[in-house]
Amino acid sequence: MTRRSILVGLGAAAAAAAASVRSEAVERNDAAVDRYLKSQASDGSVPDEFNLHSAGAAAGLIDTLTASLVCEQSRFFRNREVARRIGLAAKFLERSQSSEGFIDLLSTNFDSPPDTGFVVHPVASAASNARQYGAADVLAMLRPFLEKAARGLSVGGIHTPNHRWVVSSALAQVNALWPDPAYTRRIGQWLAEGIDIDEDGQFIERSTVTYNTVVDRAFVVMAVKLGRPELLDPVRANLRSMMYLLHPDGEVVTDVSRRQDQFVRGTMAGYWLPVWYLAMHDHDGQFAALARMIGAERVPLSALLEYPELNGALPDAAPLPSDYERLMKAIGLVRVRRGKRDATIVLGGNSRFLSMRSGGVVVQAVRFATSFFGKGQFVPTEWSKVGDAYRLGQTLQAAYYQPVEEHVTAANWAAMRGRRKESQVCRLEQSAVVEETRSGFAVRIESKGTPGVPLAIEVSLREGGKLEGCRPAPRVADAWILEKDFATYRVRDGVVRFGPGTAPHSMVELRGAEPKLPGMSVYLTGYTPVSHRLEFDLG
Repeated sequence: MTRRSILVGLGAAAAAAAASVRSEAVERNDAAVDRYLKSQASDGSVPDEFNLHSAGAAAGLIDTLTASLVCEQSRFFRNREVARRIGLAAKFLERSQSSEGFIDLLSTNFDSPPDTGFVVHPVASAASNARQYGAADVLAMLRPFLEKAARGLSVGGIHTPNHRWVVSSALAQVNALWPDPAYTRRIGQWLAEGIDIDEDGQFIERSTVTYNTVVDRAFVVMAVKLGRPELLDPVRANLRSMMYLLHPDGEVVTDVSRRQDQFVRGTMAGYWLPVWYLAMHDHDGQFAALARMIGAERVPLSALLEYPELNGALPDAAPLPSDYERLMKAIGLVRVRRGKRDATIVLGGNSRFLSMRSGGVVVQAVRFATSFFGKGQFVPTEWSKVGDAYRLGQTLQAAYYQPVEEHVTAANWAAMRGRRKESQVCRLEQSAVVEETRSGFAVRIESKGTPGVPLAIEVSLREGGKLEGCRPAPRVADAWILEKDFATYRVRDGVVRFGPGTAPHSMVELRGAEPKLPGMSVYLTGYTPVSHRLEFDLG
């Protein structure tokens, strides 16, 4: 076999793979069209399980139906009933708009510019595909909603950091269809604030499952629609960062999120557009590896039609990082990965300062608390690196108060407290020192100062495994006590052995401590002063 024949064969295989992605996307989209045709109401809306008729659902219908309508491979190609249904949904969107052009997010935001931006995205994609593939009637149906929305977005406000880019990308999409200086001027105003990405490649919200994906998508859209390729740079930086925020099984680290996805289980699936786009655009092997991890089933037909770059074959995959210790100072995180096992150390502001996993075993969190005046939950306020270990620290203080020579009422009680002299001042110095060992990780937990304060260490385990070596804790479901020796927890192909145990008391739910975490929790207990080294053997 000659080199030329090998290359021809590889090219044919790549073309076949790309064609398969397109074919499967058409099949999925057509199935979704079937569902929409059954669920759409006579007024054009799509009611949800609560019988709410949202603009977002109607926008999703428009995007999906338009993709099949303009795609020659679809069984709905140029289907008149599909076009009629798109028109019904477009009229529903027009009726949903306020006088300023905005829609309501019925669960929380009303007359909302940013939520209008979210709705514009799929509708503008449908309009782009309608124009590109000759469906002038559909384009005319969608224009009134889009132009009224864009006029509003060119002056409307926002709530959160990502909303700036949602609004800007929506304006970029409409501007690409019907240019207006007001749209690009507003985009320029938001961009003039600066792009909120830190030295670790994370945006302000650090939302690794939810809002990172929104922001990355927005910058890809702006880069393409505005012809500004430099706007792809923050996307690249964020995706490089995410390579170090992946567990061995592909689950995303969410510990540092400042939004509702903190500690939520999620994958890279939501990053499909920036990952696939940059894998193709940059011919980047690591992005190609991420794209294969996400899977072609995440790529919708609408995007394949709107962005022809996505229709090519992915480049060869390059290995993703799998053996490292990475300190991410800007977001206050340390990530350690050694093949199939990894750990996350949160350096401050969070009680779940350590988590780890190996195979199917997930130690969701290691944390501890004392019953110190109802505020003894250990939440690090400082950190330092000591040799190869990371030391996290916290100082607590509580006092009693003396009389004041003033009249005290219900109204001034709180104000007076600050004017009282303190006495019987109690203090605790608490710390956790985390280090990597040959077979896993170890943490030394210390609490000293006021003596005799009850302490409880919690090792939270994700559900689904078999625990050995512990006894049930009194009066708390799914809680166990490790009195001595080591506990073992097995899940499928993973096992963790941890200890040694200690339990001079059995009070695991301490006053002022955070509630027990979901799943199994194993507790070790003590009285201050405490200095206990807890080892985790991950195999």
